[in-house]
Amino acid sequence: MEQNNTLTASDPYYENLPAYMTEVYEWAYVNPEKVRLLDHNIVVRVLLFFNDQRLMRAYLNEIKEGMRVWQVAHVYGDLVKRVAEKIGPQGAFHLTDITPIQIEHAERKLADKPWCKVVRCDAADFTGEGDIDYDVICSFFLLHEVPDDKKYQIVDHILKKLPKNGKAIFVDYANPAKWQPIRYILKIVNHLLEPFAEALWKNEISHYASDAHKYVWEKKTFFGGVYQRVIVRHKD
Repeated sequence: MEQNNTLTASDPYYENLPAYMTEVYEWAYVNPEKVRLLDHNIVVRVLLFFNDQRLMRAYLNEIKEGMRVWQVAHVYGDLVKRVAEKIGPQGAFHLTDITPIQIEHAERKLADKPWCKVVRCDAADFTGEGDIDYDVICSFFLLHEVPDDKKYQIVDHILKKLPKNGKAIFVDYANPAKWQPIRYILKIVNHLLEPFAEALWKNEISHYASDAHKYVWEKKTFFGGVYQRVIVRHKD
């Protein structure tokens, strides 16, 4: 007899998820069968128009051995393993995500690294593990996937958790130059699949911080403005 593998809202993989995750991103981040197909380096490379290594380095270059790092969401491919390996056993790597299947994949990737901990949690609610002050807090391609009200919550919470000597790193989409042909491809993709993404075309990430004036915002763009890396530090 043929089995029916269709998941329903009562399935544990859908438990306690915000509506936008099940209504907009079920195909990409929630359904375990589809996630297994997508969680590969080649998929990340194609989706980022072969800028994946450059963008990952924009994050990895800010990490040193022994640091304490919080990454606010799981990322497909081997990025989380590379972050953990660069931190090493003298540091700590805490990874949060809200979806059960992403937690499963992250735990599998980090299973042999006891200095890593994976926590199921909304990025806007994470209280931290113990009394750790994080040297680095990173949001890697998360903000474009959440509604504006959640963008405000996540950015404010990251900055609230940022110690005086720490830095927050945001790697995400930006506002592509009008001469950049990828701009028009993304227009179609955003219309069909990414309804929250173009808010980052219109607004700087600092726009989502209640007290942006208290921080230094260092922005660098890549690939004709398609992507950005923003480093945030407290003002002296």
